[in-house]
Amino acid sequence: MSGSAVSVVVIGYNDAAHLADAVCSALAQGPAVHEVIAVDDCSTDASAEILAGLAADDPRLRVIRRETNSGGCGTPRNDGIDAAAAPYLMFLDSDDVLPPGAVDALLAAARRHGAQVASGLCMRRELPSGREVPWQPEIYRKPQLVARPELRPRLVHDTLCVNKLYRTAFLREHGIRFPEGRFVYEDFVFTARMLAAAPRIALVPDMVYVWHVRRAAAKLSISLDRSDIANWQARTEAHRQSVDILRDARGTGGKRLARAARAKFVDHSLRMYTRELTARGKEYRREWWALTRAYLATFDAADLDAAPAPGRAIARVILAAEEPRDLARLNQVAARPARLAPPYPRAADGTPVWAADLPQVTLEHLLVRPVRLLPIAVDGELRPSAGGSRLTLRLHELYGRVADAGPATVDVELVHRQTGLPGMRRTAAFAAERPGETWTATVLLNLASLDLASLDTTVWDIRLRLLFEDGTARDSTAHAVAGPGLLRRTVVPSRRRGVLLVQPYATQAGNLSVRLAPGVRGVAGVVKRRLTRVLHSARGSGGH
Repeated sequence: MSGSAVSVVVIGYNDAAHLADAVCSALAQGPAVHEVIAVDDCSTDASAEILAGLAADDPRLRVIRRETNSGGCGTPRNDGIDAAAAPYLMFLDSDDVLPPGAVDALLAAARRHGAQVASGLCMRRELPSGREVPWQPEIYRKPQLVARPELRPRLVHDTLCVNKLYRTAFLREHGIRFPEGRFVYEDFVFTARMLAAAPRIALVPDMVYVWHVRRAAAKLSISLDRSDIANWQARTEAHRQSVDILRDARGTGGKRLARAARAKFVDHSLRMYTRELTARGKEYRREWWALTRAYLATFDAADLDAAPAPGRAIARVILAAEEPRDLARLNQVAARPARLAPPYPRAADGTPVWAADLPQVTLEHLLVRPVRLLPIAVDGELRPSAGGSRLTLRLHELYGRVADAGPATVDVELVHRQTGLPGMRRTAAFAAERPGETWTATVLLNLASLDLASLDTTVWDIRLRLLFEDGTARDSTAHAVAGPGLLRRTVVPSRRRGVLLVQPYATQAGNLSVRLAPGVRGVAGVVKRRLTRVLHSARGSGGH
């Protein structure tokens, strides 16, 4: 790559623990980086000293220290846009890193295609586990030039600003900037402004950004802390502004992108927050329901029709009901893959409906939807014992579609949560429990035979593949059934480990998973952490 051509804008506030890693990852990109602009948003920790030391070692590092804290991420990034001296720029947060070769990959694609924007794959890395999940991988499966954003509406799904390289003049000429001050989800608005300006966008399959997700941090990032209703208010407001920007763009392309953005909101944001409702308090639920209902009322019918079926059903239930209802059932529909739990009522004319008292929420699409996409509901019970852990699965009928397909067998796979690697596979046959209503299958799992090299807790997700007599298949998960003797920790003897602590539990989406702690030390560690949490909770409840 000839010539230095890129300004990397690194923003940070009181993040001395991670700042050096971010800056060094940018400087390490090589000669393509003309400068790294570190914008310190008036930190009160050791950030200024760290940046001064790094700048003394590499003259490419420029430090901008704001006199007052902006309260958000938008203002310091705008400072970076104003200060950039190179023909291209990109953004980096102080707690993330650029992987080797990221700048070269993006710059080569931008130059090759004469593109104003180049975009690549972002990897979400969960810390401390190290588990990696690609962000919007469907967009980045192969190199591609998108001549106009409306030709690839799925681009609205990638609202990140950090996995992209921008031509500096393009941002300045079109006035593409971030919202100022404390504005959560500022990426939404910035990305909408970028798409509305109709750039040529080069897509590359290379990993160009590592997004560190620290859920166990003492203070969660602004976007990860969803416990307060203000977060949902901020998200819907940022989305509303984004849709307005796209809709008002010149030509018909903006309207197409605006519709795609609303469909994405229903399929992504609405489902994500719906999954969390059962864990929220009554007041939060009521406020969330009212805010969501008001916002969804601004959508056109075509906006909802463009959304995938699970989110569309959730939206229509919320629009039809003035108060929160059916939260446990909505939680399952919001899961991935979606599950529709019984009952399965019909209207007077036989049309499938959500509930007898909500006949306007019709589910007629379930009568024609392919079996591999049906929200088939499977309940799961895992009972640990010395002789092995017995997993019982109960498959429910769905408006006659399951019976017509003919339940045959189920493949059960345990997948390691952190690595994504399979640890155990078992197959069992379904037998009719209540003909035409439910079928059951049972497998015996020797959990002690799993790879438990660590002395700490490991988490295993249970994944299912349902096979039918008509040759079709459906990938699914099991809904964790609560009840006497279920979802509790059990210590079972193990020849290899002495003892094994087994805890079936329900994930936020209600899926059945299992935690394992091998050996006496592992069991003791779990007990100690549990006591610590209990004591911490007790102290917290005694405050003012």
